[in-house]
Amino acid sequence: MRSFALFLAVSIVFVSCGSADKPDVSGVDVGKVHIERFDTAFFNIDSNDIISGLRRLDREYPWFTPDFVENILGAAEPLTDTSRIAFAATRQFLITYLGVSDSLKQKYPRLDWLESELQRGFRFVKYYFPQYKLPQRAVAFVGPFDGPGVAITSNALAIGLQSYAGRNFPFYLTGKGQDLYPQYVSRRFEPEYITANCLNAIAQDIFPDSSDGRPLIDEMIIKGRYLWLAGKLSPDLPDSIRTGYTKAQLDWCAGNEAAVWNFFLQGTDLYTQDPDIIKNYIGEGPKTLGMPDAAPGNIGAWVGWQIVRKYASAHKDLTPAQMMTLPVRSLFEAAKYKPK
Repeated sequence: MRSFALFLAVSIVFVSCGSADKPDVSGVDVGKVHIERFDTAFFNIDSNDIISGLRRLDREYPWFTPDFVENILGAAEPLTDTSRIAFAATRQFLITYLGVSDSLKQKYPRLDWLESELQRGFRFVKYYFPQYKLPQRAVAFVGPFDGPGVAITSNALAIGLQSYAGRNFPFYLTGKGQDLYPQYVSRRFEPEYITANCLNAIAQDIFPDSSDGRPLIDEMIIKGRYLWLAGKLSPDLPDSIRTGYTKAQLDWCAGNEAAVWNFFLQGTDLYTQDPDIIKNYIGEGPKTLGMPDAAPGNIGAWVGWQIVRKYASAHKDLTPAQMMTLPVRSLFEAAKYKPK
């Protein structure tokens, strides 16, 4: 599979009126987005006749069934007529998650609203990156709770509905559920996050994350660029949905921007490569250690976002493709970020 998400052209297709921040993409042709319901077809399999059911499913969805069984269910062997591990894994999952599937069928009886949102998002992707090959298909599935909420395969954009069952879905509130997804993560397991997560996965498919093992400031800028790009690909969505921070967290960060940056300058080595230090500022967390309780986790990415915004505001002639491929350190130094 191309990529999972819990995600090069330098020319731009110009269309009619719009603003620099929100161009008019109504004339950008991306075809009609239709989400196929693999989830329904899969859970219609008779658990007492797995072999016939999987064969039928593979004939109907040959472009996704092998990915689902091998990569999402983790069968660890190619799907063939003699795949005993695949058959056993499928039967076990089918029986165990049938109740989950029934709940999600009630929550998501139709996905036409999501098709419309994705179609608009795809237009922005095509507008800014016309050479990028958008997923040919979109498909909904129900996978294990530790499986991906979005996956980009060789043929499809796949959406794991188990990751959008609602913040109060019973499993998320259990001890095992909280171990997998603490409340500060599971609060985002709502329908309104699906489109943003799909577009973020596409962004990382276009620009694979290169932040691992780099100094703190580099990781901050790289993560911040994804947040900046999210604003380009989904300008209709509020920042709280695109970025994953709550509105209260965003308000606190904006109101304390200078103090937060001063904290990094005086209390942290921006060029450290210590993974424990970097983890405190980059990645999921209920808060940032060493800062007030109101400071959210992943605050380093928020600061990186502000640095990128500062640079972008002074270089409006650069396309998103150029912004996303600028040398990280050059961007940081040229931004001359000094919030007041």
